[in-house]
Amino acid sequence: MKNFKNPAWKEQVSKVIQQIQEQEIKFVRLQFTDINGMLKNIAVSSKNLESIFENGQSFDGSSITGYRPIEESDMVLYPDPTTFAVLPWRPKEKSSCRLLCDIYTPQNKRFEGDPRYVLERAVEKAAKAGYTYICAPELEFFIVKESETGGLPTPIDLAGYFDFHPSDLTDDLRREIADTAEAFGIEIELSHHEVALGQNEIDFKYGEALETADRAITMKMCGKVVAARAGYVTTYMPKPFQGINGSGMHCHQSLWNKDITQNLFYSEDAKNGFLSDLARNFIGGQLAHGRKMAAVLDSWPNSYKRLVPGYEAPVYLAWAHKNRSPLIRVPNFGGRKGAARCEIRCPDGAGNPYLQFAVLLATGLDGIKNKIDPGDPVELNVYHMSYEERKERGIVSLPENLKEALDELETSDLMRETLGQTAFENFLKEKRNEWDLYRTQVTEWEVNRYIKRL
Repeated sequence: MKNFKNPAWKEQVSKVIQQIQEQEIKFVRLQFTDINGMLKNIAVSSKNLESIFENGQSFDGSSITGYRPIEESDMVLYPDPTTFAVLPWRPKEKSSCRLLCDIYTPQNKRFEGDPRYVLERAVEKAAKAGYTYICAPELEFFIVKESETGGLPTPIDLAGYFDFHPSDLTDDLRREIADTAEAFGIEIELSHHEVALGQNEIDFKYGEALETADRAITMKMCGKVVAARAGYVTTYMPKPFQGINGSGMHCHQSLWNKDITQNLFYSEDAKNGFLSDLARNFIGGQLAHGRKMAAVLDSWPNSYKRLVPGYEAPVYLAWAHKNRSPLIRVPNFGGRKGAARCEIRCPDGAGNPYLQFAVLLATGLDGIKNKIDPGDPVELNVYHMSYEERKERGIVSLPENLKEALDELETSDLMRETLGQTAFENFLKEKRNEWDLYRTQVTEWEVNRYIKRL
């Protein structure tokens, strides 16, 4: 691997090997994501790990969604030693650890379709322009129990937003998820019950984009493992239940200088909410490309059942300071330089965070490069505006379904450049297949509504 001869890299590898030997860990899980963001892993003997760090671990890429066809399926995993963590739910006598991996070709070149590499490329582009992208997602999820009679899963509690309720089984589960995440080195900032029954949110501290994406993947793993061990299911499905709020992944974002000593989103201009022109252009870029990147931020057919008026989910491409109805909000950071940021509210936790953060960064940078003006903030409730009022203000909506979002994505040169040709084509192919499966289903609602009408 290209990093193996680097002294700092070798030192990190040595520390990992030493910890594994000291803790007598026999197996190592090498983890990575497919194009959908699904976590994959292969367990290898720790005896072979030093060789794997240097030479990689081969695997069949044709069996991974969105990777390579069967005629060119050989791929190689190279573990990133900075992601080492002991799995806290394994007993000591059967202890295991994990390492997130980068994907290479047999020719020892980075695989362009590796979602982690897509984000790394976007981060490198920002670095060349003098920026460091800092972000923090708010992961919402439901904890449900499966029906013993074969029916649909149901929420496991009767609590609501911020409730402390004696029947709230999720309170202890949230704490266990948080404790488990902290065992992976993730600093949890808050957790609480969300609006809907069985719905929760756990937030962790902001960080650089790649590290944050790694943490998001790890948080979802922790949530699923903790719930499963208790006999429940954690789901990041955006809209699992009709008639109640869905789960999003609001993402707080800011750009800092290269050595992360200055928040470039901050300005001394109180009239503009202490928000710099650079921050406004960043917001302008995300609004301008909002429809084009929607398929990556909201990548399942079910995502668009969350993105409808009436359930605190954004639909319209506008921005505001106090108002939560537009797509992008600037939280009140009280003039504190380090806290200046914007929050985009449409992404959901069902997607691939590496791809999501990559397109968010790329669109923001495009706004800065082209000095895109986001227009005036919209502090009125956009949901209550008429179509004519929105049209007069130039406010358009997000795509109404995945098909529409994919059509928008396919026309975007910026999305093609950001994802890279391989990931761009693989993503479109996989998601169009998903849409075809969805649109050919005949639902119970359709049968009940129409079968007796004609």
